[in-house]
Amino acid sequence: MTCKLLRYHFEKVERCEMCGESTIDHQILGQRLNTSQGWRPKRKEGISVTVKKCTNCQLIYSSPQPIPIDIQDHYGVPPENYWKEQYFQVSPDYFSYEISVLKRLVEFKPGMKALDVGAGLGKCMISLNRAGFDAYGFEPSKPFYDRAISKMSISREKLQLGMIEEVNYEPSKFDFISFGAVFEHLYHPATSLEKALSWLKPRGIIQIEVPSSNYLITKVLNSYYKLVGTNYVTNLSPMHVPFHLYEFGINSFKKLSKRLGYEIVLYEYYVCDLAPIPRTLHFLFRNLMQRTNTGMQLAVWLKKIG
Repeated sequence: MTCKLLRYHFEKVERCEMCGESTIDHQILGQRLNTSQGWRPKRKEGISVTVKKCTNCQLIYSSPQPIPIDIQDHYGVPPENYWKEQYFQVSPDYFSYEISVLKRLVEFKPGMKALDVGAGLGKCMISLNRAGFDAYGFEPSKPFYDRAISKMSISREKLQLGMIEEVNYEPSKFDFISFGAVFEHLYHPATSLEKALSWLKPRGIIQIEVPSSNYLITKVLNSYYKLVGTNYVTNLSPMHVPFHLYEFGINSFKKLSKRLGYEIVLYEYYVCDLAPIPRTLHFLFRNLMQRTNTGMQLAVWLKKIG
């Protein structure tokens, strides 16, 4: 099977996409290849970009930023074995923790309107509907959008096809907006959040889950790369699956809150993936990451002021 050629243009990042600070003096962490690097990245061929870290808010990003000529090159044509039948099943527990947190943060009333950004197959929409919300969503990938409608029975009236830059909703329409595993894929996250806040009712909630810039396993692997004499890092994956463009620290959201008008009502770190670490050490690493807030994922809950 031949791989589809991905085409890009590259844009230099002049200012931090979250806090707005000039990138001139930002820390250079290393280089990132356009393929999985493995244990011996110096043996790999490919295109690399520089990975930098904002010294003001700890956002990690690549500069230049690789921008796909066609977004569907990234998300439009998944492998056929991706569409296994069990993938279309929605567990009763799907998104249940997030819904339980949300109902602690708002005075829940049946029929509250919710929006899922990057809805995929619509699983989150289905879970929100089951929990009493009136759920909407939008999805940039045509195959996911089509299957959400044909396989998951999502209403066309509730699901739009498009990127956040392209879709629009009425001001103050929603009580809740979710960015689950989406924010790190957006080229202009602060601008996207500002747009989402315009769709949110005053005192409404936005939930965002993103890769943490303080992830312990990344630090361990980066130390290994230095020990073997390379300038590579394992942060991000802007030109290969899962196409992560950013890693976020909580300071990014704190500093942005002053400009966009929200307050952080809760944030948590999730341990998640321990795959590179030997199984015998999982218990040790899991405890350490829980105690030091160095898990893989950062979840933030924002309340719109007003």
